[in-house]
Amino acid sequence: MATVALSKPAKAAKVKRGGKWSPWLFALPALVVYVAFLVYPALSSLWFSLTDWDGLSATYSFVGLQNYVDLPKDPVVVTAVRNNVIWTVVTIVVPTVIGLALAIALNGKVHGKPVLRLIFYTPAVLPLVSIASIWGWLYNPQYGAINSFLRLLGLDGLAQPWLGQDSTALWAVMVPAIWLRTGFPMLLYLAALQGIPNELYEAATVDGASRWQQFWHVTMPSLRPAHYIVLALSLIDSFKVFDMIYAMTYGGPGTATQVMGTWMYANVFQYYQAGYGTAIAVVITLVAIAVGIPYVRSQTKEAS
Repeated sequence: MATVALSKPAKAAKVKRGGKWSPWLFALPALVVYVAFLVYPALSSLWFSLTDWDGLSATYSFVGLQNYVDLPKDPVVVTAVRNNVIWTVVTIVVPTVIGLALAIALNGKVHGKPVLRLIFYTPAVLPLVSIASIWGWLYNPQYGAINSFLRLLGLDGLAQPWLGQDSTALWAVMVPAIWLRTGFPMLLYLAALQGIPNELYEAATVDGASRWQQFWHVTMPSLRPAHYIVLALSLIDSFKVFDMIYAMTYGGPGTATQVMGTWMYANVFQYYQAGYGTAIAVVITLVAIAVGIPYVRSQTKEAS
């Protein structure tokens, strides 16, 4: 029997590889952008926070941690921190509760759901400056819609300069902030509610659970991931508040609505104390990072 000689398979050609540097070469454009627009400004800010730079001069002196030592002694910083805490608590709790209530209502059998969702979420996508201008006009003590409506009802005693007095200024600014922040938690909660299996409610009904018991023992535990996202992102956003307050009151009257962001801006661009103002910015950044770390870690665990 004739045998057929089988030729050995040719060796596969070696594929040229770029070595261990190939991933870095692909990532280089993004790294350049990251370093140029994030790392370098962050390190520069950290450096200037250790100086007495005025923001304009080419020369400055190194003062070490003196700017950070002066922060607790600054009465405006104390007021700003207090206002930040009040702002954070109110603009997280109130929009979250209202957003959850709206989500539960829209998750039921309601006519015109798409239109209602659009109406409730629209403030969240409006420019903050536009919102500040609208509410600034509503609060106008002479011809604003709020005081005009109160006078129309014969409640002249309640009409007042909402943004012009210490007792009402901060609370008046928080009202539009609550208005625009409600749509985001509503949208997240609505998506989470639609993902809860109906079987859970059916089982609870069979067990004789009331609506309140179903809400507390079925709905709320199922919304735990949404709670965490809403609270974490709202908390980070609240610490960085600046636009709304600056556009409506500039931190006034006096220091009634000063927060850390507006006081930082005032020191850098109005009082030419860039070193001190940058120290405030560093503190704000560190607080935001500290708050954001648990959220990032939780998201990383879920992804893995």
